[in-house]
Amino acid sequence: MGHGHFASGQIWGRQAAGFCLALVILPSCAGLFAQAQSQQGSEEIVTSLSGGRVILQVARDVIFFAAIDQPVEPGAPPPRVVDLDGRHVAVLFGASEWRSLADPKPIRMDRNFQRVSGQDPRYAGSYNGEADPDLELIGVAFLEKLRPLVTQLRRKIDFPPDQPFFEMVVIGFGPQNYGPEAWTVEYRITQELLSTRENYWQTRILRPRFTQIYPPEKHQPRTLVEVVFPADAQDPTLQTLLEGNDPRFASFRSDASLSKALSLITKGQAQKVEPKDAAELLRAAVPLLYPKQRFFLGKMEDQAGFSWILPAEEPVEKAEKEKEDKNRPPEAPSLRKRPQN
Repeated sequence: MGHGHFASGQIWGRQAAGFCLALVILPSCAGLFAQAQSQQGSEEIVTSLSGGRVILQVARDVIFFAAIDQPVEPGAPPPRVVDLDGRHVAVLFGASEWRSLADPKPIRMDRNFQRVSGQDPRYAGSYNGEADPDLELIGVAFLEKLRPLVTQLRRKIDFPPDQPFFEMVVIGFGPQNYGPEAWTVEYRITQELLSTRENYWQTRILRPRFTQIYPPEKHQPRTLVEVVFPADAQDPTLQTLLEGNDPRFASFRSDASLSKALSLITKGQAQKVEPKDAAELLRAAVPLLYPKQRFFLGKMEDQAGFSWILPAEEPVEKAEKEKEDKNRPPEAPSLRKRPQN
């Protein structure tokens, strides 16, 4: 078993002094708990888990986001961005890149995403009520990309059932002038032993779980929003550090624009920050907190769509055959939380 492959006996935990996952190393394994492997004959597939965090700020109908690469293991791919439909982008974590040892070209979840117009007839009537159909369509599209890969995992994987195997942070604007929104979309796996003699396990990817993380409920403060993968991080969020007057940001107080932005954020009025100040604050704060980590900055605007502030090392790939969902009537009910000022 090669470097970084899942193996029986490995555990899911976080080292106290770093961001890499803790592990138990078997005598035959030299790798970290960050990849999954399947082997049948000469076929083999592996996946590395991308780790990191996303920090979001909505400022006057512009969504700014920073994605920081915090590898689950050395050599794991960084978080990546995919342009979904012109109104949403997603930052991908977890099993976002797969490799077949018979083919050196990786299979990447951020590549060749195709926008589906209208409800998929295979799932007619099966939407689970967690998100509107436009987001469900995106979630199902990635489910279909993951399913044939996950089914090739035929060994026992000691992966926590309550942890997502693949996760997207979806950032954008809802329909019908809904305004800024952000969601996490989590995909979990299950395994069933089919043959004890051959130790053959059936691995399945479950339908995604949607959680809306912005906008907040009515009368709740409008603050920075932070998502971490894996989700067991113990380090404080940027919002908590700003509220606690962390000394690393002392220089921000001497700048009139940044000082005003800090005051609004700590008061729970982040949406009132001027866009240029929000971009400057994130651009200055992230390298102070994570000086050795790669990161990128982007923004989403309702009319202009996605654009870079500090680009990632690779260009974002847009969805193929982008189409508006014309099959959804304008009066269709929405399960999105309505923004309240």
